[in-house]
Parts: sequence; structure tokens; C-alpha cells
Amino acid sequence: MDILLNINSITDLSLINKKLVKLSGWGLFPKIEVTQKIPASLEELRNAISSGSGIARGNGRSYGDSAISMKNTIEMKKFNRFLDFDEKSGFLLVQSGVLLSDIIKIFLPKGWFLFVTPGTKFITVGGMVASDVHGKNHIKNGSFGNYVEFIDIMNSNGLITRCSREKNSELFNWTLGGMGLTGIILNVGFRLRKVKTSWICQDTFISKNIENTIEIFEEKIKTTYCVAWIDCHVKGNKLGRSLITIGEHAELDDLNIDQRANPLKTKINKNFSIPFYFPAIVLNNLTARIFNYIYYLKGCITKKKKIVFWDNFFYPLDRINNWNKIYGKRGFAQFQCVLPLKNANKGLREIIEKISNSKSFSFLAVLKRFGNQESFFSFPMEGYTLAMDFPLNKRNLLLMDALDEITIKYGGRFYLAKDSRVKKENFIKSDKRIDKYKYFRKEGYNLAFSSSQSSRLDL
Repeated sequence: MDILLNINSITDLSLINKKLVKLSGWGLFPKIEVTQKIPASLEELRNAISSGSGIARGNGRSYGDSAISMKNTIEMKKFNRFLDFDEKSGFLLVQSGVLLSDIIKIFLPKGWFLFVTPGTKFITVGGMVASDVHGKNHIKNGSFGNYVEFIDIMNSNGLITRCSREKNSELFNWTLGGMGLTGIILNVGFRLRKVKTSWICQDTFISKNIENTIEIFEEKIKTTYCVAWIDCHVKGNKLGRSLITIGEHAELDDLNIDQRANPLKTKINKNFSIPFYFPAIVLNNLTARIFNYIYYLKGCITKKKKIVFWDNFFYPLDRINNWNKIYGKRGFAQFQCVLPLKNANKGLREIIEKISNSKSFSFLAVLKRFGNQESFFSFPMEGYTLAMDFPLNKRNLLLMDALDEITIKYGGRFYLAKDSRVKKENFIKSDKRIDKYKYFRKEGYNLAFSSSQSSRLDL
């Protein structure tokens, strides 16, 4: 159902909580002074949109500048209501500002969980749609968009359109992974999966190099969850050595007596917080090499098979509040690419070799396997995705430019939800779908929505 209201009759902009603030993504770069508006109703939201081009912002967990607009950043946190739930099918309808953590808190005790979850639970549902997030199980379950049944979107004229695969399908498909540029995501209807416990049966495998890592991934291709941590600081025949973690949702019979007493436990232990920005001297090539060595050694000697809590398995970094401060006040940038399956082995080896031969360092390098996904503008394709964080400095920015070139060489593309620094010319080379997306936006009168990222990439 399409609903049109006359925004011209609304003139009192004081309805909107408006302020001038400096905003950044989770990577703390770039920091941009913006006009931020915080509407609390549809009326206020229409006023916010009518005052100029802008972008919606959720909880600020995209890493770069995709949810920042200098002229008009519209925060959607107050649109955080649960609207409907079907206990038989697992269908859930929420406003876009609802946090994933709140969904888990309410529905996991009832035996429901996400089909697909990213690596943080502190993301809004609107952000999950805009990024079409993936998890450790893409090869089996695809991206979050696979489980979205419909989306309510407000355009620049205040018109609210419900779109799905059957109705207004172009708008629906371009919105999944469209980085919020097709309009303001208001409501999202999607399906949850039934689970019997909140625990995961986890197993860990050790690989000796990147080729061995890929072999293990392909051997475990039918496993629901699979992810690898890669040591990017070793060379030679150990290049790309990894710890590969696989997991399945635990059944009641998998739990011990204490766990069976509360099989759908959701309460997590108190998180540790980073109270200040780390000084740059703490983060260097030596400390990164020591950390990677210890982490790999620990993985080699600890018990392989075990039952782990849902929060530890899916969201390990969430256990550390403000972990982004570890990288200091300058922040960090993440490089994340996906390489097509046929080129993955050669491409990954060249990328990791480039890093290991440099003076740069990364504490966190994560590899996942993607299944086949034909989509309008979502990030995944069949192949391997590699993500790694680098402290922000000139040397690391130059390194990531070089990694971009390798990615393009092997037919890969970049994840916009993690991007803060990809150059326009490299972005254009990496994705043949860009022109079609730009054409749709122009024809759909959605050019009013723009971000710092879309301006930087000419999207």
C-alpha cells in the first residue's frame, strides 16, 4: 500500500531535534561535521527529508562514511518499535531503528534466532538491509536479504512504498545492499529461524598455509558456520596459516546438565570496556607479530571441540566495549574484498604476500567462503571474502591502495559497509553494476539521498 502525505503543509522545522556534531563510522575515520536530525515521528521525518538531501543513520556501525551526510544526517534510533510477530512462521515486523541485540534479547529465549547475522549485534535492522549483511554461513544460507519479505521505504517526497520480490521489486532489490541511497528504510518484515538452544557446537582446525586453508573450507562446505582467522605476518611455506572455526546450532543432547537447565540462556557476562584511546606506540609491527603468534599457538594447543555460548561464537568483539579505541584517535580503516572462486587461491596468496612483505600490520584478518549470489547490488559473490583492519596512517593507506589493485586484477569487489577510503576509479573498475544502480536512482527520483561515501565514489 502506498501512502502519500502533503509535506508542504508542514512548516515547523522546530519539530525536529537538530544539532551540529562531528560524526564518524566505527573506524573513526573520516570525522565529518554534519547537521544531524533526530526525528521521532513520521511527521518529523518528512520535515527532515524535505529540508535537503541526506542519508539515514542507524547505530553508526558501518566502518566508514556510508551513513554520514554533511548537509542532512538523519538518525533513525527513535524508530525502534516491534510491530508484529507470528509465532508459527517466525515472521517479525520491526521499525528500522531496532537493534539486533534487542531482537536476540526478546526472541532467543522463545527459541528464535537470525538466519543470518553479521559480526556485531549492535547494528540496526535498517543497516542490515542497507548493507545486506552476511555472516559465517553464506554458503548455506546466503545474505540477510534472503529472509526479508518486504520493506517500507519513504522517498524524498514523503511517499511510503511497500516493496517486496513481488511488488515494486526493482526498489526492493536495489535497496538490499543499496547503502540507504534508495530512500529511508522505515519498516522491515523478515523471518527468524527456530533453534532449540542458544549454544553452538564448535570445532577448530589448523591450516599450515593459505592453500591448506582453502582445502579445509571446501571440505567443510556443508557445515552451517565456517570462518578462518589468518596470520598475515608469516612468509614462505607458512604464508596464510590459519585457524578455521566451524559451528552448528547445538541440540539438547549436545548440552551438559548445567546447560540443559537453561538451554535458551541469553544473559551475557559483563563486558570489558576500553576507557581511552591507545597511544600509537602500542600498535606496531612487533606487537602485531607477537599477538598473531600467541593467538595461533593458543589455537593449536587448546581443546578443539567444545560447546560455546551464542555471544562468544557470533559476536566476540562485542564483548569489548569501544574496541575501536585500540587503534588510537586516528582510527582505522578496513580492507574487505571478495574474490571470485576461480581466482581466489591466486588472489588471496598475492594479497597476503603483499601484507607480509610490508611494514604494515593487522591484528585481525578474517576469511569466509561465499556461496553463489546473484543480486542487484549486494556485496557477496561466489568465492572468498577477506577482511582486515589497519591503523590509519599514510603507509597503510598506500598498502590498501595496492590491495585494491590486486582485488581488481582478480575480478573482485569491495564491501561498501566497511569502506572509508576506496578511490572512485578503483570502485568503478571493480563493479559492473554501478551504472545500472545510478540509472535506477536517477529514474526513481532518489538522488536526494546521498552520503559522504556516495559523493566520494560518484554513486
